[in-house]
Amino acid sequence: MRATERGLMTRRLRQALLGLLAGLLSGAAGAIPAIDTWTTANGARVLLVSTPDLPIVDLRVAFDAGSARDDATPGLARFTSGLLFDGADGLDAQAIASGFERLGAQYGAQAERDMAVVSLRSLADAPQLGPAVDLLARILAKPDFPDDAVARGRRTLEVALAQQREQPGEIASRAFYQAAYRSHPYANWPDGEPETLALLTRSAAQDFHRRYYVARNAVLAIVGDLDRPAAQALAERLLFGLPAGAPAPALTAVLPLAQAVNERIHHPSAQAHILLGAPVLTRDDPDYFPLVVGNHVLGGSGLVSRVSNVIREQRGLAYSAYSYFIPMRAAGPFVMGLQTRGDQAGEATALLRQTLDEFIADGPSEQELAAAKRNLTGGFPLRLDSNKEIVEYLAMIGFYRLPLDWLDRYVERVDAVTVPQVRDAFARRIDPERLVLIRVGGDAAAGSR
Repeated sequence: MRATERGLMTRRLRQALLGLLAGLLSGAAGAIPAIDTWTTANGARVLLVSTPDLPIVDLRVAFDAGSARDDATPGLARFTSGLLFDGADGLDAQAIASGFERLGAQYGAQAERDMAVVSLRSLADAPQLGPAVDLLARILAKPDFPDDAVARGRRTLEVALAQQREQPGEIASRAFYQAAYRSHPYANWPDGEPETLALLTRSAAQDFHRRYYVARNAVLAIVGDLDRPAAQALAERLLFGLPAGAPAPALTAVLPLAQAVNERIHHPSAQAHILLGAPVLTRDDPDYFPLVVGNHVLGGSGLVSRVSNVIREQRGLAYSAYSYFIPMRAAGPFVMGLQTRGDQAGEATALLRQTLDEFIADGPSEQELAAAKRNLTGGFPLRLDSNKEIVEYLAMIGFYRLPLDWLDRYVERVDAVTVPQVRDAFARRIDPERLVLIRVGGDAAAGSR
């Protein structure tokens, strides 16, 4: 793309985004774009939001092919995802990169616990969009997994794992997931394990792709300057090469913790990294809004949250103290965390537990809840001020089969949360006597390893 064309694209995008943001911030009914949906000929679900004022198209293809599907080969989902753009249908990595670059398109792939996502951003004009979609279609349907890329992929994961094993925060996170999820697939570390890297082979990646990168295991989210007929044609053009296949089987339920887990991992760091929590929240959970809104008061709103106020502001025990939920297909984790000096770790952990106990018993005050609602609803339009952000929400709605009015009713549902609902949800869903507590490091302060 010539510099003049790039400049024109930038100006057009800036003007369109400002117009869209102004509309969203107006708070008028209908500010959230309408979602259209259908199924392709080979069985992929498609969700579309048309944004005719934006001269670009964003695509996200979400496959149920995250690390929860690794089975006996830890790291396989991320390994497979990382190789997709290294060669396909006879094209090498350089040809693929050059092809997208000539079209001014952006592309990527990633894999987390629930899903693997392949993304594309292109100008909406046919001379750019059509060839970009055709190139991505070849990559999705016919990845080559060349031997040199396979070797590089293993080395990349090997280096990443070695670095993670030196970082107390990464050590704590890994230990937390293993303790909280035990034999459940969510216990798998997405980057794999050093002792099983040899299992990450070309044939393993081919088998994984053949099983999970199929149409009936995919959701395609489209946001951009396309109407329904044009988007239908694009979806068929992009996904026609995928076999219909079958959806991935349902994940097993996460079993509640039978008892508390307390794990101390020594590490020669001055700071102790502390995580406390348990599996709690699914994406379609009926307690989603009481728990998420309540957590905004507890530890999700930065320096003004209760956890931060008690541990940082009042006691000066940590620079950062927080809590969050990660909703997933099966029960995702509720996590409270902080970093503090080793000699303060006991006091800080006790305060973390005390703050949680008090919140479960009493819930937020009316004033705290009102402030949380204002923050969540007031900032919500800013989370939808670009095609890229809208398409991420759209893929999430499609992948987790949430109601199509999830975005439309977000503000309404946040505003409807009450103090008794928050208290009830936290009391039912979080048992202070059955939590995972992980402490890593802080040994340097004590002069020991």
